[in-house]
Amino acid sequence: MRSICRPSRLSSLPSLSRLPSLPSLFAILLLCGGGAVQAQSTRITGTVTDAESGIPLPGAHVFIASSQRGTVSDENGDYALEAIPPGAHRLYVSMLGYEPVAVDTLFRARAYRFDFALLPKIFEVGEVTVEAEGDPNWAKRLERFIRLFIGESQNAMEVEIVNPEVLDFSDRVGRFSATASEPLVIENRALGYRIQYFLNDFQATSGRTQYDGEPLFSEMETEDPEQAERWKTKRQRAFTGSFRHLLLALLADRTDRQGFKLYSRPSISVTGQTPGARTQELQSQQRFPIDNPGSIFSPGETSDEHILDFTGFVEIVYMGETESEAFLNWQRRGRRAKPKYQTSWINLENGPAVFDYKGDVVNPYGVTFYGYLAFERVADQVPKEYRPGR
Repeated sequence: MRSICRPSRLSSLPSLSRLPSLPSLFAILLLCGGGAVQAQSTRITGTVTDAESGIPLPGAHVFIASSQRGTVSDENGDYALEAIPPGAHRLYVSMLGYEPVAVDTLFRARAYRFDFALLPKIFEVGEVTVEAEGDPNWAKRLERFIRLFIGESQNAMEVEIVNPEVLDFSDRVGRFSATASEPLVIENRALGYRIQYFLNDFQATSGRTQYDGEPLFSEMETEDPEQAERWKTKRQRAFTGSFRHLLLALLADRTDRQGFKLYSRPSISVTGQTPGARTQELQSQQRFPIDNPGSIFSPGETSDEHILDFTGFVEIVYMGETESEAFLNWQRRGRRAKPKYQTSWINLENGPAVFDYKGDVVNPYGVTFYGYLAFERVADQVPKEYRPGR
């Protein structure tokens, strides 16, 4: 994902009393995410080999990024992924010692075969640090990485990187970067997920955090019914107000009833360029209500595909929930600041973005987030197949 860590203030908005009840909310989301096309499924098979020798590679991770659908190749290098819902997916292949490979495509309801020939990875001297002893500032840099990558939300307080020793950091010329010699193993005890995160790139400057990687989710076992109910509630809260929630509401023509208000802004401008600055002012106080939210996307090549396209920035106000105390602290507004409705901005740095009927964007790095959507990081993610009520 690509995120911009620059929140902002927003004006007061109408009452929450206009929002739908949770049962009607879930019914709408299940409807727009579970049509007839989704009842069919996709099967993906193939072989993973060494690109130089052609020898099969057993134990390679093959999975649908940001999902719970994954496997490893067998002794012959063969793999199979079953019952994959059609739509936009990133098929990701990774193995220790090799360059990862990703395929972004729109899968139809049929069988696919993808054979992967992985190139051996060449490590530069000093790129990988297995032990922290060589870097006296490693622990402090790890703390900074956790804050920027995992996040600073309430959920982040219950998230742990189990194998931090695989991380190596660089901090020079105003740019903080991180690499990982192996997939990060992350336990999110707030939402009940264990995540293997295949980190490809992490860069942070004074006002921008950008990371590229693919998570594979699995559910943690509950200790008791109370914990299961807690995870259920927190997963629903993590989903509602998310970008996927917004896309599903757009497709169902229910943005207003789902609690979203959309506005068009020509631009936004950031002030306070000191390291860690989080204050943001809008270049122009003018904003224009998007009375027809369907105008920001158009039909794609098939009935299941859509194209998100707009100029400037779209302001997203989610009226279903106010800003959290953690967000106010992250924004450095303090406890005495009055919480507003959650507000974010998005823009399309790489032009129009294609998404499907499930709210999946074909190019997951085509949409840049500002504000509340940028505040919520790995600690607040749920798998792409998650829907409230399931």
